Amino acid sequence: MKRGYLGIDVGSVSTNVVVIDEEGEVLSHLYIRTQGQPIKAVKRGLKETAEKVDGKVEICGVGTTGSARHLTAVMVGADTVKNEITAHAVAASHEVPDAQTILEIGGQDSKIIILRNGVVTDFAMNTVCAAGTGSFLDQQAARLGIPIEKFGELALQSKTPVRIAGRCGVFAESDMIHKQQLGHNLEDIIAGLCEALVRNYLNNVGKGKEILPKVVFQGGVAANVGIRAAFEKALQTEIIVPRYFNVMGAIGAALLARDAVKKKGGTNFKGFDVVDIDYRASSFECKGCANRCEVIEIYQEDEVIARWGDRCGKWESIAM
Repeated sequence: MKRGYLGIDVGSVSTNVVVIDEEGEVLSHLYIRTQGQPIKAVKRGLKETAEKVDGKVEICGVGTTGSARHLTAVMVGADTVKNEITAHAVAASHEVPDAQTILEIGGQDSKIIILRNGVVTDFAMNTVCAAGTGSFLDQQAARLGIPIEKFGELALQSKTPVRIAGRCGVFAESDMIHKQQLGHNLEDIIAGLCEALVRNYLNNVGKGKEILPKVVFQGGVAANVGIRAAFEKALQTEIIVPRYFNVMGAIGAALLARDAVKKKGGTNFKGFDVVDIDYRASSFECKGCANRCEVIEIYQEDEVIARWGDRCGKWESIAM
């Protein structure tokens, strides 16, 4: 039986579950929608992953990342819990040696990570404006009446992309409608939207950053060949899209788990049977001081097994 390592990346839009072997090769990968229910999404991801690898792979370590990384870590018994910046950087360096810039655009946020000699030296995130994200593209594809899967292909057919205001999602949408009314063809409008998104990203997330090759493009939007072409046009360099571009955070978490387990010699993984356990999350406001922290509680059945969110550590330190 192969030794494997599990990586779980739970974000607001997608939940990604990956199993890698000792060499870091992907044995199983899964991309599903979180739909506002991270506990349910993690359970589904673990169940489907178990069906693929159970009996073939022994899970020897688990890592979690993403916005729900702490919740997921408590559920599965993680060996390492890391933020998205670290996880994406580790995965990119593994998949594309000598990578120096990571462009990452997901469903509701985007980030840029600057690497030098395999070490993160700078990064920036945008979680405010939707104009540079996948959800914005989804909305515009729906408005134009085309499947998002064909969005990039149509952009590549453009001969003269229309310039569309891309500083804000609202302005971009109204400008796109105006260009439609002027009679511009669909391909040119779509190419214009791709270029607008890239301008928005570079002027906001990438502002002041030294973008050097090799440039790696990951996250769900990397599937869009129109966006990739717009980045290549703007940066005048090759844009590399890794094989598993949409689950890179999970790959990074799995690689970090492999390294952590080698150092400590064992795993905390609770096993795939956790899908049968009832977990739920709740919260309360601590009134102990002026900070009024929101404290998150995680229940396993009817027992509190973890708390976090308080700045002083008062609630985290209470024995469960």
